Amino acid sequence: MSTLRPYQTEAVHAVFREWEDKTSTLIVCPTGTGKTETFCEIIRRMQPKRTVVLAHRGELVTQAVKRLWKFGIEADVEMSDKWADENYWSRAPVVVSTVQTQIAGENGNGRMTRFDPMDFGLVVCDEAHHYTAKSFRKVLDHYRKNPEIKILGVTATPDRADEAALGQVFDSVAMDYEILDAIHDGWLVPVEQQMVNIEGLDFSKVRTTAGDLNGADLAAVMEAEKNLHGIASSSIKIIGDRKTLAFTVTVKQAERLAEIFNRHRAGMADWVCGATPKDQRHKILKDFSDGRIQVLVNVGVLTEGYDEPAVEIIVQARPTKSRCLYAQIIGRSLRPLTGTVDGLETVVERIDAIARSPKPAALVLDFVGNSGKHKLMTTADILGGKVSEQAIEKAVERAKKANAPVRMDEELDHAERDIRSEIEAQKEREAKRRAHVVAQAEFKLRSVDPFDVFDLKPTKSRGWDAGKTLSEGQRAVLARAGVNIVEMPYTQQKQLLVEIFNRRDKSMATLKQCRALRKRGVDTSAMTFDQARSALDGIAQKEGWGKKKETTPTAPAPIRPAPVPGSIATDEPSWMKDLFG
Repeated sequence: MSTLRPYQTEAVHAVFREWEDKTSTLIVCPTGTGKTETFCEIIRRMQPKRTVVLAHRGELVTQAVKRLWKFGIEADVEMSDKWADENYWSRAPVVVSTVQTQIAGENGNGRMTRFDPMDFGLVVCDEAHHYTAKSFRKVLDHYRKNPEIKILGVTATPDRADEAALGQVFDSVAMDYEILDAIHDGWLVPVEQQMVNIEGLDFSKVRTTAGDLNGADLAAVMEAEKNLHGIASSSIKIIGDRKTLAFTVTVKQAERLAEIFNRHRAGMADWVCGATPKDQRHKILKDFSDGRIQVLVNVGVLTEGYDEPAVEIIVQARPTKSRCLYAQIIGRSLRPLTGTVDGLETVVERIDAIARSPKPAALVLDFVGNSGKHKLMTTADILGGKVSEQAIEKAVERAKKANAPVRMDEELDHAERDIRSEIEAQKEREAKRRAHVVAQAEFKLRSVDPFDVFDLKPTKSRGWDAGKTLSEGQRAVLARAGVNIVEMPYTQQKQLLVEIFNRRDKSMATLKQCRALRKRGVDTSAMTFDQARSALDGIAQKEGWGKKKETTPTAPAPIRPAPVPGSIATDEPSWMKDLFG
């Protein structure tokens, strides 16, 4: 059985917490971080209840079955000419199927009716961003006829436009682990971005259809001979001998782009599309994996379910306004080389191992021209899920001016620091004008801001959280922890709630403990509950919190029972007792 990474274990715990009072929840984790391993562990813990895993492509079905077997879980396939055995005595604990297979048949109610919803305890929706579609929701509705069934969705970063719709399908988001989180934690390689200016590349007249660039209009631009040569010649100057994956809009563009690459160096490139025969596609992918070809051009067939860690460069010859599509594309290059980080326990070790490996970073080539009114996706948009929009804009502008590869995560950090510096400078100017008022306000902010105390960056609100509120019990947890949620967005309330639960699971210092110690200059970043308790006891003794004032003798106080082990001594002030509530 596979050993889970820390964030995967955290996701598993978060899912079961959400299921305590909800039917469905969502895990958002980037490509290359092991979503399949995470839901396999959840399936294992749900046994003996049966599970159906739903995907939308055959490759994802095969991938899920292989991973389940690694976890020691037998799985049967319901897809195309394969039929899962539903005999009570011989049926598998997990059925893996495509949504298309489930609805195949007369009136779209065909093969899913083979499965009794009451026989299952869990439905896993792989690539869950597709489940806003009517056909996908129809399959979910079939299994939801079992009122006790649990639903789990897993996806990489979805389009922000889809987030609100996902909020209608899934009751909550158990975990939102962004690409930048995974890079900072040393699980994915850093991303470099290079903006390549192609003279004559003009998207200003391309229409928008269904939220993305119109296919026909975009094809006309990207298939133009001059633009194809500009993309190929500039790419060759940059990629050297590194393994490169190129994405295109149309079959014609893919074929021509591969041909132009091969004019520069015979045999360096090949291409695949959805119509490529399976045997031929398998051979081309094998040639690419084995290094017989350097550049593989594809039309929309390698965006999901394709795993080749040796890919170092993405040639993004398929401009898009879709955050989801762009995230899937660049995700093909973010895995470290096999064996680079597995088994390393600390962030420092993993980041150092990646830096010293033959693949220290991934490079994304974007080709820019006149984008007109369109806001085209860049790596900054994908990495910047938890940073401000102003920082994203600043980072993109710097990348465009650089005319060379830039570490986009570092650019975002720089931009965010610049913005914070500007805000701080503005605060200082305001402080000079209204010194005493601002000083009091800033002291109060430092005293009570839980994000400050936990060293957390507040997460930006996401569409799926629109209109949601915490339960009464969840609000009570925050209130007991000393969090004032008035005017705080739901997303940040949920972030603090998760942090409080995580700290409780790890026996870390509470918010009230951290707040009291931070006021006295104590670093609480890695402090356990017991360490914080000891530190506060020491401060109490030093400052005389527990000393009783001399008073006129009165009647003896009633005898009180001895404190329960682990509780607060009865002569400590009530506010200190509350630190451990």
